[in-house]
Amino acid sequence: MTRVLASRPGLALLTLLLAAPAARAAPPAEPPPIELIACAPGYPGTTAEAQPSMNAFAAALARAAGWPATRVSATYLPTEREGRGRLAAPGPIVALVPLPFLLEHGASLHLTPRLVVEQKGLGEAETWTLVAMKGRVKRPADLAGFTVASIAGYAPSFVRRVLGPTWRLPASVRVVETAQVLSALRRAVKGEDVAVLLDGAQSAAFPGLPFTSELEVVARSSPQPAAVVAKVGGRVPAARWAELEKGLRALSTTPEGVAALEGIRM
Repeated sequence: MTRVLASRPGLALLTLLLAAPAARAAPPAEPPPIELIACAPGYPGTTAEAQPSMNAFAAALARAAGWPATRVSATYLPTEREGRGRLAAPGPIVALVPLPFLLEHGASLHLTPRLVVEQKGLGEAETWTLVAMKGRVKRPADLAGFTVASIAGYAPSFVRRVLGPTWRLPASVRVVETAQVLSALRRAVKGEDVAVLLDGAQSAAFPGLPFTSELEVVARSSPQPAAVVAKVGGRVPAARWAELEKGLRALSTTPEGVAALEGIRM
């Protein structure tokens, strides 16, 4: 028998093939994790300080989307420069940004807003308020030569237009970014050519300031979305985005999701 097999190599090869175990199909490749980048220029907190809350948010989001925890990560970036740089980098990224950031950088970063964020204490919309020393500003032309300070000063076109078509700021107005709103308001009280554009939370706190009587609200915006979740180009495939969006919408329906949202004031 050995001599027959040796003289017939085709039969020997067939015998080896039949004896070999069936090849197993390779498991499907794990998709790269989606990174949610939250950027809020001017607001308090560092990336390191926010990371525990962002980790809890990512874990809750992955579970709500029906994914393993490794499929989602989340990072907070406190400056405009950091946010722009990370959102321009390659990879499957989703953005969570305030409206001024979206309007200033949305076109260059290919941001497409998909969901409005409801901020704790503010709801889905906020009103921006322009404050100046009492009696100094009655119409937009009175702001000629002024400095308008705002946490949204990194987005000057937003600051110039947010109050509506009847309150466009004169071209001579200098728009500056500041997180030190109280300092800017004190400069206005001293008679400097300064007005301050307050966001929704700052507007709500304004009546309680000790020197409010020396200031006045000169204009208010219509209600504006506070922040949005936006797609970044086509980096997240449609099927994965649909699952992620479903998870985002479901977060507020579970105790874990509610706690995670609470951690980032959403």
